[in-house]
Amino acid sequence: MSLRPKTSPAKVPFELRSPFLPKGDQPAAIEALTANLIDKHRFQTLLGVTGSGKTFSIANVIQNVQRPTLVIAPNKTLAAQLYAEFREFFPENRVSYFVSYYDYYQPEAYVPSTDTFIEKDASINEEIDKMRHSATKALLESRDAIVVASVSCIYGLGAPEDYYKMSLFVAKGDKLSREEVIRSLVTMQYKRGAENFSRASFRVRGDTIDIFPADQNSKAYRLIFFGTEIEEIKEIDPLSGHILKDIETAAIYPVSHFVSSKEAVVAAVKSIREELKIRLKELLTEGKILEAERLEQRSMYDIELMLEIGFCSGIENYSRHLDGRSAGSASTTLLDYFPDDFLLVIDESHITVSQISGMYKGDQSRKQTLVDYGFRLPSAKDNRPLKIEEFWDRVGQTIFVSATPSEFEIESSQGRVVEQVNRPTGLLDPEVEVRPAKHQVDDVLSEIRRTVEQGDRVLITTLTKRMSENLSDYLREVGVRCRYLHSDITALERIEILRGLRRGEFDVLIGINLLREGLDLVEVGLVAILDADKEGFLRSARSLIQTMGRAARNVRGRVILYADVVTKSMQEAMGEADRRRKIQREFNLKHGIIPESTRSSSEFKLPLCGEELLEIIVDGKPLEIPEQPAAQASLIEALKTQMFEAAAKREYERAAELRDTIKRLEVGLLAV
Repeated sequence: MSLRPKTSPAKVPFELRSPFLPKGDQPAAIEALTANLIDKHRFQTLLGVTGSGKTFSIANVIQNVQRPTLVIAPNKTLAAQLYAEFREFFPENRVSYFVSYYDYYQPEAYVPSTDTFIEKDASINEEIDKMRHSATKALLESRDAIVVASVSCIYGLGAPEDYYKMSLFVAKGDKLSREEVIRSLVTMQYKRGAENFSRASFRVRGDTIDIFPADQNSKAYRLIFFGTEIEEIKEIDPLSGHILKDIETAAIYPVSHFVSSKEAVVAAVKSIREELKIRLKELLTEGKILEAERLEQRSMYDIELMLEIGFCSGIENYSRHLDGRSAGSASTTLLDYFPDDFLLVIDESHITVSQISGMYKGDQSRKQTLVDYGFRLPSAKDNRPLKIEEFWDRVGQTIFVSATPSEFEIESSQGRVVEQVNRPTGLLDPEVEVRPAKHQVDDVLSEIRRTVEQGDRVLITTLTKRMSENLSDYLREVGVRCRYLHSDITALERIEILRGLRRGEFDVLIGINLLREGLDLVEVGLVAILDADKEGFLRSARSLIQTMGRAARNVRGRVILYADVVTKSMQEAMGEADRRRKIQREFNLKHGIIPESTRSSSEFKLPLCGEELLEIIVDGKPLEIPEQPAAQASLIEALKTQMFEAAAKREYERAAELRDTIKRLEVGLLAV
């Protein structure tokens, strides 16, 4: 077994694919952004209005500078949209998606006032977990990598050196026994199972080992041994077992990013015991006998598991010991998987930078209580998100992207603010109208019906969750097809709701604060902001501008502010809209541009682990998957018919293969 790949990281060039050429303000913006990077300026800002093609401009910049890129978005929904867009722009390059893999997450916590300990409870999304592994693999293997991430990228992740050293790199002809490979796979936390051959598992059949890597979804590896030599390596379909092709090398990465060698675990356990001894003495000196007993029991149980199987629940709380770091130092994160010259793009920076800044304090407050009451060792506090100053120390050249950048981005850019106000389509910012709030519900109902009649959709923002729920109930009662988007909905469900709005499954989407940043909804013809005169974060000038921008992709786009008085924030937002409209109108007249609606961009979908679904094998042949949703649905129905026919003929193996293929298509978020 070799500890490194047979070749150096691939230097595949970034190659942008698009049927469109830069238009409007895009050519000048791309040139300015690229020049600032070449001139080694660290910070700059792309101030681009909604619908101006900011993502396309950034894609052109990436192609110009040819550097690995991290794109950070403020939420999973926007990250998914950006991921889909970059995948379309760079189909031949390694575009990955890295967000929290929890659909539900309740962190470990203790409430002293009620003496209540809350166990960690989480639901892990297997698809997103695969994507995270695919992202780190891409960064280790190639420079043509773009990772679209949420702020989860600043949380602790196993050290890349350990993750890399624990990986298994094999080549045809390697002098390596079957038993050595099995031991390596077990150390990397792969499960052995002949019947249930699923992700992160392996099976042994005579002189053959089949391995289903943790970062894959549609292909596995088959190692064929001749004595103590790897005679052949084949890429196979994990469902049918069909051989896809012969290959020369294979790379198998650990199941968890928090994986360590036996030697590292032994050293960590020694360090944990020393810390435990000191902490127990402190607690007993303070008269905290119960806390000392609790801490000793929990820590010793974890130690036993780590020595026995190399892992324990909550092992990330011991990351400082496993990494050999000093007390108080920051843990490794996704940022450490990037090369030193990577480019950072912070999308919707006016929100994202604040999120990055605020993560550390909230995390430390919760963990300090756990430490004080004997639930965790003090070193658990070193498993934490980065402090804002640590974040800036780990990143280099940065492009802030926002329609409403904050003072921080403007000041950091030191005058390098690149405006992208004129859209390629010639669209003007939407007209803004102020109407009385007294009868806002009745008025918005009539506007909904008018907008729907002309084939457009409606977004409505309210101040409170209760009001959104009540409005949803009322609109449904009077026959309006509407949905409510709220904070309890999982990331993938949000994507499906937005796809439903785009497809016309319903006409009105209601929410509080989830509709502002980056939702590319061309079909929206009306944005209604209820109680616009209630000053506060959700009705600040910046928030109003962002919300109003949701109607800026449709030539019929309108905005209605329901308010009894015109506040300073409203006045500022409407003033900025008027300024932009003036610039856009003059640009259109000068260049003879007639405004038209933005073309619908990528749908909200997450391909399986970044792999092409075209790699699905049926009856020994690649399955051709159409692009149109209706044709995809017809394909799945045809496969179901074939499945039932095969079962009727007692061709159970083929029926099972077709069944699993159908499941994979459905999980891949194709139209079904």
